[in-house]
Amino acid sequence: MKKILALVLIALSMPVCASPPENFESRVDSVLATAEVPGMAIAIVENGAVTLARGFGVRKLGSPEKVDGDTIFMTGSTGKAMTTAALATLVEAGKLKWDDPVSDHIPGFQMYDPWVTREMTVRDLLVHRSGLGLGAGDLLVIPRGTLSRAEVVRRLRFIKPARSFRSGYAYDNILYIVAGHVIDLVSGQPYEDYIREHLFRPAGMLHSTSDQAHRFATPNRASPHARIGGAVRGIGPLKVLDEHDNLAPSSTPAGLLAISANDLARWLQIQLAKGKLPEGGRLFSEASSNEMWAPQTIEPISPALPGLEETTPNFQQYALGWEVRDYGGAKIIWHSGGVFGFVTVVVLIPAKNVGFAITQNSEDGQARFGLMYELLDHYLGRPKKDWPARFTKVRKERFDAAVAALNTKAAAPVQSKPTLPLGQYAGRYVDAWYGAIAIGSDPTGLTINFTNTPNMGGRLQHWQYDTFIARFDDPGIEPAYVSFGLGAEGKVERITMKPVSPLADFSFDYQDLLFTPGT
Repeated sequence: MKKILALVLIALSMPVCASPPENFESRVDSVLATAEVPGMAIAIVENGAVTLARGFGVRKLGSPEKVDGDTIFMTGSTGKAMTTAALATLVEAGKLKWDDPVSDHIPGFQMYDPWVTREMTVRDLLVHRSGLGLGAGDLLVIPRGTLSRAEVVRRLRFIKPARSFRSGYAYDNILYIVAGHVIDLVSGQPYEDYIREHLFRPAGMLHSTSDQAHRFATPNRASPHARIGGAVRGIGPLKVLDEHDNLAPSSTPAGLLAISANDLARWLQIQLAKGKLPEGGRLFSEASSNEMWAPQTIEPISPALPGLEETTPNFQQYALGWEVRDYGGAKIIWHSGGVFGFVTVVVLIPAKNVGFAITQNSEDGQARFGLMYELLDHYLGRPKKDWPARFTKVRKERFDAAVAALNTKAAAPVQSKPTLPLGQYAGRYVDAWYGAIAIGSDPTGLTINFTNTPNMGGRLQHWQYDTFIARFDDPGIEPAYVSFGLGAEGKVERITMKPVSPLADFSFDYQDLLFTPGT
């Protein structure tokens, strides 16, 4: 009887394979049609088995090619977990430790503060507690760029912190670029090659790409789409974007991997099995898995917007390339991701031994998050809700409010003229970490050119006093207020900037720039 009771208890404690929701695939088709999302790929793993890995919709608006299980999508910051997994393989090879000082592996590594330079560890690069501000330094690689990882690392020393080291959370991308450079130097291979040979291939993720050359050589790839014709990004007709414009190649460790549904299913299997490969052997050890999932930095929690209150967690922390939070009484290991024209989410429910990934080739997030919460409710046994409709309503309210705010501001600028003749604003101005911008003058007015960022130029439209609005030739680049500060002699001493749109992505970190006249 004791043996029978023990077997019953074991059986009851094991996760039950629930299978995807009934008619889930037709539900996805319906959500995509309503949200006008061109294509999506979804992978679901339950108790080690792949129960769904397929594509929906088309790879490119206006083209007939369908998304299938091998279509690769850009997956954004969900790739940070793969960067940490690559570091884990180097830790297990004895080539570095999580708490090694970064300066032990990158000669000349330097933060703004010398004490932080000495204390910054490999772990610190991964958990968003460096003291840098939200998105600090992103304009080095966004919207595009040509700087090498080594040069991005060199410029890091000029970015002033926003708070004390390890005193709080602020999401960044630039330190994952530094982490990628650690992999470059410790492994003796470029990050892109190391990921391909030591992560993708051993994991059986044979369609995934880690560099632009391989991605563009893959015919079965999704194209990016966005709404960039309206008052703010996210409003207007859906357009196909130039897929060559997705960030600088040096930023790959922060989120430029391209992965298919079938490969995401492999990744989910390995994660849920704590490093075990489906066919036997390991990609990384259980100890490394525990290390990567262990919370490190407390994230502040803001109440969700009205209509989404149930999504507000009780706890939320950042681990190594993963976020750890609760939903519906369960612990969730997850991460979202986005680059121009793509958004992704990867979710693990360890207690249920279930994981899923959703990636789509447009920026409208209501489909991604709506389906995410429908799947969470399904696997956690919660009541059904139309989450895509809820997210759509909240999204519309946010965008309506943003447009109203812009219209109100545009309707009442101060009736003023620039202090100086326009030609006297022209010149070359330099920021310590970004580099130079060129302000030009022609018969039509003033121009602006971010010289370190290809094709980031446009015209300056006078706003009020000595503030202008930079409207870039590329409509995908967020407009910015450009304010000229004059000195006692009436000459330009400094230029500051900030985004015009209240919904501008944090990576357009114009507010961190301080330009002064330079050569």
